[in-house]
Amino acid sequence: MTNQLIPERLKSARESLGISMAEAARRLNLSKIGYCRYEYGDRTPSPQTVEVIARVLGTSVAYLTGESEDMKPDFIMISKKEAPELFELIEALSTYNSATQKHLLAYAQKLNSKQKK
Repeated sequence: MTNQLIPERLKSARESLGISMAEAARRLNLSKIGYCRYEYGDRTPSPQTVEVIARVLGTSVAYLTGESEDMKPDFIMISKKEAPELFELIEALSTYNSATQKHLLAYAQKLNSKQKK
């Protein structure tokens, strides 16, 4: 894996969120010019920065680097400050034994499939 950012993928991920370049820069704690250099391909971010960009824009490093067509993220971060109930639920679930976790995951998948219908 090269972690070489593809500027068009960065733009696509940003646009899928419906945010401007300025907003993407703000979320990444970058200047607008700094962010634009990545999106225009004038500057190449470090592999660590590509990971941060993927996390902040809700996509995967594999998508941003052209290794996958799937824009979905590889993981989801849950903030205790922003979603305390969900954070507490996930924290509690992590204490259950693996059999209980599998049962709860199967139930969640069943709920998810019903919701999609």
